[in-house]
Amino acid sequence: MHIITGKYRGRAIKTASGPGYRPATARVRESLFSTLESLGMHWESTNVIDIFAGSGSLALESLSRGAPLAWFIEKNPRAARVIKRNLADLAVDRSMYRVVCKDLFKFLDAPCDKRFSLAFIDPPYGRDLLVPAVDKLLTTGLLAPGALVCAEVEAGVDCSDCFKDRLVHIREKNYGQTRIYIWELPADA
Repeated sequence: MHIITGKYRGRAIKTASGPGYRPATARVRESLFSTLESLGMHWESTNVIDIFAGSGSLALESLSRGAPLAWFIEKNPRAARVIKRNLADLAVDRSMYRVVCKDLFKFLDAPCDKRFSLAFIDPPYGRDLLVPAVDKLLTTGLLAPGALVCAEVEAGVDCSDCFKDRLVHIREKNYGQTRIYIWELPADA
C-alpha cells in the first residue's frame, strides 16, 4: 500500500494483517479524500482522529496532505506497532501524532482537551460497533463544531438515519463490499 498524494506521496506503508483487518484500498482512499476536498476540507487546519485505526492509512494520508495533528486509536498492540513503524519510516515529527493502544470505549471515557475536525471510524465488520462508537464519540466533546465523521462499514449496512438528531448526513457511497458514510456535526453543536 502507498500514500496517494502530498508530502509522503508514493511512500509505502505497512499494513496490519489478520482477521478483521482490511486496509482501505487506494481506490476507496482516493475517492474519499477527493470527496473531503470537494466539501472544502483544508488540511492545514484539520486535526484528525482515526478510530479503529488498523494500519492508520487514512490518518497517514491526512498527515501527508498537511494535517497538523493525527491521533491513531487502535487496541491491538501488533497493529499499533505497525502504525508506529509507519510513522517512523515516514519520519513524521512526534509532535504531529499520538498512537493510543487502548480499547476505544476506555479511551473515550478519559477526559481530553483536544478537538478534532475530522474523525475516521472503521470498525471491524460484523460487530455492530459503529453506532456505539459514534454515540460515545459525540458525548465526549472531542469533535469540533462542523467536524466531519467518515465511516467505513459493510456495503449492506444502512446507517443513513442512525444519527439524524445529532449529525447531518452528507454522503454515502458503495465500493464493492464497502460503504463509506460522511456526516457533519452541526456548527452550533
